[in-house]
Order: sequence, then C-alpha cells, then structure tokens
Amino acid sequence: MNKLVNVYAAVASALNSLQSPLLLAIRLYWGFQFVQDGWGKLTHLDKVTDFFASLSLPAPHMTALAVALIEFGGGIFFALGIASRLTSLVLFVNMTMAYLSVPDDRVNFSHIFSKPEDFYGASPYTYWFAALLILILGPGLFALDTLLKSRLVPEREHAHSMA
Repeated sequence: MNKLVNVYAAVASALNSLQSPLLLAIRLYWGFQFVQDGWGKLTHLDKVTDFFASLSLPAPHMTALAVALIEFGGGIFFALGIASRLTSLVLFVNMTMAYLSVPDDRVNFSHIFSKPEDFYGASPYTYWFAALLILILGPGLFALDTLLKSRLVPEREHAHSMA
C-alpha cells in the first residue's frame, strides 16, 4: 500500500510540473483567439455596430468599439500574462455579456445545469472558460506578471507571501 501511495505522489508531482506549461498554452492559444476576434471587430466595426443595434444594445457603435478593444488589447495582455487576473476578469465579464446579449446564447447560458451541452456548445463558452481558468488559477510561471513580481517584490516579502 505504501508503494502505491509513493507512486501516486510521484505521478501527482510530475503532473503538477505541467501546470505552468498548460496555463501558458491556454493563455497563448486563447489570447491569440481574442486578438483575432478583436481585430476582426475593429476592421468591420460597421457590421458589428449593426449587429449590436439588432440586439438593442445601448450605444451600439461605442459598445462595439469597446468590445473590440477589450478583446484585442485584452487578448494581447492575456497571452503575455500582463495584469493576468484583472485582464481575465474583464474578458470573463465580456464573454458573460456575450452569452447574455445574444438571445440563443442567453438560453444556452440558462441551461448551465439543466442542459449543459447547450451551455458548453455555445460560441462564447471556450473563451469564457479560458478566462475563468486564468482568473482562478493565475497565469503560471511563464508570464510577465511572474517575472515582474520576482523583480519588484524583495525576496523576503516574496517568500513570505508564498507561505
């Protein structure tokens, strides 16, 4: 039994070492997706404005511009790991509003527990979930946040905050 516990501990330790590379992969992949979507909205702002107007969103042009900039700039920050939790929060709220603004997606959002396949099958889901993961877990070791924190926080304070 002790050997089984040791094997489990070794496997768990090996898998823990993959956390930061996984968080980096999530940030790079979905950050790039956010950047692409934001750029697409910025370069077709008139179409996005018309779509937002059809949803009866307030100030459709300004809303379209704000969403485009949030996705474009937020995607860059997300990928690089800059202000990761704040950026993730903004992107998470943005994608929650995407769920709630489009009638079909609003229905899918309401099915989070009753019909989860509708919830995770909706187009905002993967963006929403990626932002949620980084919001909760942080950016991992391979992020500018981590580099800046290690340079700006004295070693003694850093060790104390890790305890």
